[in-house]
Amino acid sequence: MATVLIASDLASLRLELRTMLEGPELLTEEAANGPDVLTRVKEGGVDLVIADLQIGSMGAMAICLELRHLESYGAAEPVSVLMLLDRRPDVFLARRSGAEGFVVKPLDPQRMRSAVRALLRGESYEDESLRPATVRAARTVA
Repeated sequence: MATVLIASDLASLRLELRTMLEGPELLTEEAANGPDVLTRVKEGGVDLVIADLQIGSMGAMAICLELRHLESYGAAEPVSVLMLLDRRPDVFLARRSGAEGFVVKPLDPQRMRSAVRALLRGESYEDESLRPATVRAARTVA
């Protein structure tokens, strides 16, 4: 059974994610702030952290950077991070922080479950729901 730590200062968002994800193969835990995430991860047994970009005391980017720092000198086991982004331009922050994946709000249960499954398999996940359409020039036949 995998353990997923959900980090957000919004109780409603934590509940929404628990409802989407929890099942026989997945246990969820909650943290209301960044320092609690770091403490819990250092204790061990967390397979994935889902972190909201906007948390008052320490958001997802700071959480991810600090986890990578702790991992670099052996103070914490490596753990994948899935960031919850508020808008498409935040993708840059997710990539720069070292997160293994991101999902852009509003949250969709199917996308969330796909992202969680991918990260638990050791893969990455990038939400493409807001990717701009590719525009191609029309070919002219002479």
